[in-house]
Amino acid sequence: MGFFEEAKYIIKQNIREYGMYIALAVIMIIFTISTGGLFISSRNISNLINQTGYIAVLAVGMTLVIVIRHIDLSVGFLAGFLGAIAAILLTRTGVPVFLTVIIVLVMGLLIGLFNGYLIANVGIPAFVATLAGMLVFRGALLLVTEGTGTIIIPNKSFNAIGNGYIPDIANIPGVHLLTLILGILAIGFYIWSEFNTRQNKLKYNFEVLSLKMFVAKIIFVSLIMGYITWILSGYNGLSWTIVIVIIVVAIYHIITTKTSLGRHIYAVGGNPEAAKLSGIDVSKITLVVFGSMGALAALSGILYTARLQSATTTAGTLFELDAIAAAYVGGVSAAGGVGKVTGSIVGALVMASLINGMNLLGVGISYQYIIRGAVLAAAVIFDVKTRNKRK
Repeated sequence: MGFFEEAKYIIKQNIREYGMYIALAVIMIIFTISTGGLFISSRNISNLINQTGYIAVLAVGMTLVIVIRHIDLSVGFLAGFLGAIAAILLTRTGVPVFLTVIIVLVMGLLIGLFNGYLIANVGIPAFVATLAGMLVFRGALLLVTEGTGTIIIPNKSFNAIGNGYIPDIANIPGVHLLTLILGILAIGFYIWSEFNTRQNKLKYNFEVLSLKMFVAKIIFVSLIMGYITWILSGYNGLSWTIVIVIIVVAIYHIITTKTSLGRHIYAVGGNPEAAKLSGIDVSKITLVVFGSMGALAALSGILYTARLQSATTTAGTLFELDAIAAAYVGGVSAAGGVGKVTGSIVGALVMASLINGMNLLGVGISYQYIIRGAVLAAAVIFDVKTRNKRK
């Protein structure tokens, strides 16, 4: 099989995984041409990724929730409410930033565990339990912000979480050296990881890409990583938001691909009854997934509040829908059991790129909602069609 024939075959066999990357590339090319290169500028790409941060974190948690065949509608206003709690702790009680972050994350974890308990042990459908939570946290957010409407946060250390950038190790005009170094290290780690994975597969006689295709993949991904690193280094470098998102994605990627917990989560999503009969504690898995969703909602609230440098009465509005859309666009199956956290990050970037590009072109908000809805519908249709073909 020739190089191009193999490439075509691989894309066809893995269209579900590669489709979102192709969609992101097409969207970025279209907006780059339409805006005369403004879309791909260092400043805009940096802002685009930073604006995606709080939704990307939610999308990671929502991926696992949908994988186990549930949904969580409460995370939007839960993020807004916990962001307001962080603002109150910082401005009215004088709690240090580090302790504030810990308190808010623990609160999110406990609330997520409570949701999981209602669903797994009490038997309330996830839609109903989390819809009730959405209403409760919407009211709670209004309650804690009703005095001033907006709680301004003057704490520079906290606000740096959403607006700050990692320090540089040298003062070179136009280039953030530390970002370049970290990017090169990331590329090196990626290449090492891919070669190590390939060797392990060959050791156990698993099917692998041909050497030419494998090298082409390594070069292509490394060039993309290098280009993004160069773009970011041209405007302040890596932000703390990006660093936090990378850490979250790395942790959840390892959990879902390298641990028994991850295998159990996908087993429960694939067939809950079969998973239960094989000895997997489905209730425990549900608690773990919703607990992590609550903690990630808290982190999302911290990122959003720090970015705005304030807590507002409207914080969290439609966050849950953006997270769900990012997960579906990123390849999570509505039927459960299928989906990757890395895919959901790409899905979040697809939706954010659409919004950013349409804003640069001056597209009206009404048309933006229509287009975003159409993209989400197309993603679900794509999921259904590809699933039917596999059957």
